[in-house]
Amino acid sequence: MSSPATNVVSTGKSALRRVLGRFATGVTVVTAGRESPCGMTANAFTSVSLDPPRILVCVDRSAAIYNTVLAEGSFGVSMLSARQEQLARYFADHSRPRGPDEFSAIEWSPGPATGTPILHGTVAWLDCSLVTSHDGGDHEIFIGSVEASGFGLADDALVFYGGSFHQPRLSKSRTIEGWGWG
Repeated sequence: MSSPATNVVSTGKSALRRVLGRFATGVTVVTAGRESPCGMTANAFTSVSLDPPRILVCVDRSAAIYNTVLAEGSFGVSMLSARQEQLARYFADHSRPRGPDEFSAIEWSPGPATGTPILHGTVAWLDCSLVTSHDGGDHEIFIGSVEASGFGLADDALVFYGGSFHQPRLSKSRTIEGWGWG
C-alpha cells in the first residue's frame, strides 16, 4: 500500500492554511447592511439544503460585517465572475474605505427580499435571512435561508487556489442526468 501524500506537512495554523489552499473554491463577496452596507471577500461558502433552501458562510468574528449580519438579521452572497478579481481584492483589502464610502464606487442593487447589497455582473447571487449561527472557532458559521436568488449573464467563475486567483477557461462536460444542466 502506498502513502496517501507525497509531502508531509506539520500541524499548525500556517501548515493547515497551505493544505486547505489546495482545494479550489469559488470566490464570493458577502454583504450586509441596508443603511450602511459592508462587505467582505469569502470563499468559506457552501450550500446546505435545497428544501428548505439554506446556505452557510463563515465570517471571522473580528470582521466588520460580523456585527452587521447579527444586527440586520440578513446577508447577501454575490458569486464573482472571472472578470471580477478587482472586486475580490477590493473587499479583501483592510485599507478600503468604510462606512458610506465602502460601496460608493461599486455597482450594486438592494436585494429584493432583505435589501442587502447584491453586486452587479456576478455569476449568481443569493439574498438571505439569518436563520442561526454556530461557533466555528475563530469564525462564526452563519446559516441563511435563501429568500431570493438569481444569476447573471456571466458563466465564467473566479476561482481561488493555492493562495491565488485564477480565471479558468471553463468548458462544459457531459450533463449529469436529472440535474437539469446542459
